[in-house]
Order: sequence, then C-alpha cells, then structure tokens
Amino acid sequence: MLLVLKPFDQLTPKELFSIYYLRTAVFVVEQHCPYQDVDEVDLISDHLMLKNEEDKILAYARVISEPNGFRIGRLVVSPDARGYGYGRRICEEALAAGRGKYPEAKVVNIQAQAYLKAFYQSFGFMIQSDSYLEDDIPHYDMKLVL
Repeated sequence: MLLVLKPFDQLTPKELFSIYYLRTAVFVVEQHCPYQDVDEVDLISDHLMLKNEEDKILAYARVISEPNGFRIGRLVVSPDARGYGYGRRICEEALAAGRGKYPEAKVVNIQAQAYLKAFYQSFGFMIQSDSYLEDDIPHYDMKLVL
C-alpha cells in the first residue's frame, strides 16, 4: 500500500478524477445526497490517499488549515475496501499529516456524520454541537484538543 499526501496543484489528473469519483460514489450516490461535493476548499486542501498496488484509492481524506489548528474532511473508504481497517488508518494518517504540517495546532475539527460519532470518539474527538442536518444527513461538530 502507498500513502500519498499532496496539495491540490500537485495532484495528477488521474488522482483528481479518482478522488472525485470515489467521493461522488459514496457521498452522492450511495448516501442518496445530491450536494456540491467538489468545492473551493479542495483548492486549499492537502489530499491524503491510501492506494493499493494497482493505484486505486482505497481511502481518502482532506486536511485543511484553520485558525488554531486544522480540519479533516471528506474522509471516505471505497465501498469495496470496507472492513479492512482503512477508515481507521486514513484517520490516523490525516491526524499525523495535519500535526506534521501544522505543528502549532491546538485543535482538530471535523463535521462527523452522526452514525460515525463513536468512530471519531475513539480517536479522542469530543462532540461540540447538537445533532444537525447537513444535506439531510445528521451530523455533529466534533473537536480533538491536541
């Protein structure tokens, strides 16, 4: 397996296509949620990809600078790669990448789908909001204090 971290302007066309294909397959099609997945935040994010030997993205997340820390977003595991611990691995790697890039970071923020609350709590994230709907899916704002 190969772990790749790149800013937007260093992504190859194939990587960008693969990222958008995976995110659309899960967030739009699988979750029945028509929303604008591709956004301006992609341009300022670092894109973290866990790839297999055939160059297929198994898991992905983006890391975004924020005041006092960073945000992890769009964390996703390919449907055919679930059940192998890749979600945990990509989250651990995203935390490590953010800490490496932003060594002065004091907090890590996420907007977590409600069904993943316990997953993120297992990394030390704490709920910071009531449940709310984001694109008709229940979410929580969560924070990890570093």
